[in-house]
Amino acid sequence: MTEAAVDLRREIASYSARRGRFDVVEVPPLSFLMIDGRGDPNTAPAYREAIETLYPVAYRLKFFSTRELGRAYKMMPLEGLWWADDMTVFTQRRDKSRWSWTAMIAVPDWIDGGQVDAVRDAVSAPRIDALRFERFDEGLCVQTLHVGPYDAEGPVLEQMHDEVIPAQGLRMNGRHHEIYLGDPRRAAPEKLRTILRQPVERV
Repeated sequence: MTEAAVDLRREIASYSARRGRFDVVEVPPLSFLMIDGRGDPNTAPAYREAIETLYPVAYRLKFFSTRELGRAYKMMPLEGLWWADDMTVFTQRRDKSRWSWTAMIAVPDWIDGGQVDAVRDAVSAPRIDALRFERFDEGLCVQTLHVGPYDAEGPVLEQMHDEVIPAQGLRMNGRHHEIYLGDPRRAAPEKLRTILRQPVERV
């Protein structure tokens, strides 16, 4: 008999954040399907193709786990790492053409590389050759919940980077991370929910 579906978002505390509050959290190591790229996510074909590749593989893995392993789980949200040589393109100028990114979806720890390879071989998608399976250990982070359009994140990120993190005796040491709890295809921009996360280290 298949077990009840595991909801990793409920089991992993760092998948919960509060609007208007910046929390220091310890993020556990997690396994991800990942694809790297560069350019404006709204216009660059590479980003659209990455999403069109990640989801079919992630869903096929989910069905494989239920059918072959007897372990059901709920699909994890789309996530993204974002960076640029000049971080003001995130917080001030929002020059998306200069952004680099990793689009990714987490999978449970019981999924291994061999299973990912088998599923990948059965999927036809535009960037299937670019997909990788990787263990990602973020560790100490500061995060908050942003509610609203993605382009309204700038002031929140400035506050996090310039005020909150230094005030906690911390400094940034990793790539900006976003977790998309809302679906832009179904939710109005003002209702989108996004966890904004920044890896840090103690000074």
